[in-house]
Amino acid sequence: MENLDNIAKSSLEALSKNNLTEVAKKKLRREIVCGAIALACLAVGIVYSLIFPTKATISALLYTIAFLIEGIPVLCAAVKGIFSKNLSNAMEMLVAIAILACYFSGDLILAALIPLILNIAHLLEERSIMGGRDVIDGLRRMQQSSAILLDDGEEKTVDAKTLRIGQRIVVKPGAGIAIDGIVVEGETNIDQKSLTGEPQPAHATVGDSVYAGTVNIDGRIVVEVKKEYVDTSFSNILALLEKSESISIPESRIIDRFMKYYIPLILAISAAVALVTSDISKAIAILVVSCPCGQMLVSSAPMIAALSAATKRGILIKNSKFIEELTDIDTVVFDKTGTLTVGDLSLTEIRTADGVSREELLSAAASVACASTHPISRALVSAAEGIEYKKDLSVKELSGKGMMGSSADGKHTILFGNLDWLRSSGLDIEEYEGLSGSVSYVAADGRLLGALCFNDTARAEAKEGIESLRELGIDKAVMLTGDRKEAAERICEQVGIDTLEAQLLPEDKLASLKSLKEERSVLAVGDGINDALALKEAHVGIAMGAMGSDLAIQSADIALMNNNLLNIPFAIKLARKTKSIIYQNLVLSIGISALMIGLSAFGVISALAGSILHNFGAFAVLINSSRILKTE
Repeated sequence: MENLDNIAKSSLEALSKNNLTEVAKKKLRREIVCGAIALACLAVGIVYSLIFPTKATISALLYTIAFLIEGIPVLCAAVKGIFSKNLSNAMEMLVAIAILACYFSGDLILAALIPLILNIAHLLEERSIMGGRDVIDGLRRMQQSSAILLDDGEEKTVDAKTLRIGQRIVVKPGAGIAIDGIVVEGETNIDQKSLTGEPQPAHATVGDSVYAGTVNIDGRIVVEVKKEYVDTSFSNILALLEKSESISIPESRIIDRFMKYYIPLILAISAAVALVTSDISKAIAILVVSCPCGQMLVSSAPMIAALSAATKRGILIKNSKFIEELTDIDTVVFDKTGTLTVGDLSLTEIRTADGVSREELLSAAASVACASTHPISRALVSAAEGIEYKKDLSVKELSGKGMMGSSADGKHTILFGNLDWLRSSGLDIEEYEGLSGSVSYVAADGRLLGALCFNDTARAEAKEGIESLRELGIDKAVMLTGDRKEAAERICEQVGIDTLEAQLLPEDKLASLKSLKEERSVLAVGDGINDALALKEAHVGIAMGAMGSDLAIQSADIALMNNNLLNIPFAIKLARKTKSIIYQNLVLSIGISALMIGLSAFGVISALAGSILHNFGAFAVLINSSRILKTE
């Protein structure tokens, strides 16, 4: 028994590769030990019968032990399936009838070998999803269970589940982040690939958000807890993954209806063959080869592969609309800010006064902007990188007007703000024509230096993403935005949007989307917060940048953990490929089963050979489904 236990441990290590839960490992270990004992009983029984051919009792007893070890779990599952009407036990029902027929007809070796071979084959099946489920399981294992709590200056390790909002934790280089929070000390680079699919680390400094499930790469940071363990973005994502693995799609419901008639049909065919041929072995072979392993995997294997491929890209699939409706989309409705654009202002145009250089204008404006956290000020300081500017001015910020900076001796003054405020300050200046966006004027010591325009800019991949959608047959792209028409038109021209409705309230967006739905199949894309109504109303809703946004996950059918617009055409291609492969699997599994049943009826395949060959359908389905993992 010790040797058998060692064999089980070795096999377990080879098969699991750290991808199984403790419960699954125990189950697998038990199956290996039982299989080894059953095989040993069969081997000893065969050897004994060869040495003592006239003493059949001992051999029969050993065969019976092997039959009970491997057969009882099958018989129990079959009985459970009959009483619960659970069609997932269809295979056990057919095998149970076959092995009972073998046993009571006197073929004890076959009665033990059939369930033994089937269990080995199914073990290999489970491990041959081509790593599909492993990606998802790997994500689950990334949840950090402990954290270093900073309590009165002392560090102590605690269970992450005990952390409360407002507490502070220390995250050292190389450690996983256990909770959602805000960096209050230090700076580092964060590996967020597990959530966003982006290989490039994100830089985090004081004031930036960090999320559970990500990894601190190279700096020590102190994080203030903003969400408790059960409410983190990572926990919500894991819950979504667990739910999405059991998605019921139309094709799987077709299989469920088919299975209601499949078992009675197979029993009728096997009974008819037994009566016509008077050969019970042919009937047993039919029961064995007709085990519906392939049919059971027709939709589940492609969905696992699709979930894996999507998760690698930071795409979370919430429900069956991924297959049912995403494949039929012909219209995409985009929000503007934060969806097609980066959501942050940037300096887009500089207009200098006569005799003023670009550097002089930016230097003067940055001298006052550096003291503010206003989005326009941050955009300006970013644009002025590499240009020298004063940092010792006394700066006063006037809400809704602008900023004024003065030197210590009061001899120099810089104004940076809107035109009306500069005019009210005593400057006689004319408005520049043709400027768009948020326009700020700059003056120094009573002299106009020029004007700066700030606009939200289109995402780098937005145009390519919309072109890819058109290549997929989506012939209408619409922008619905609450922004000004001029700013929205500029973005539409840059990215290739053909229809625009601007200056809309949320209820106006909803009305426009409902109108589109009357004639077209609509996909809505938004940031998941101000677009929640539209995401729910559309045939399919995709939330952009859902990491950290609970509402995004709740309101959308699909959530993108990053802001990559190219993931939208990828999701559509993935859905179409998944649907196509499900139908291919349906044809493959039924065709192979029909062929095997026919060969068994004519005696070409024996029951023992059928216990091996019946898995061809399942492996064909698995191999075909694995092609989804190569979707690009």
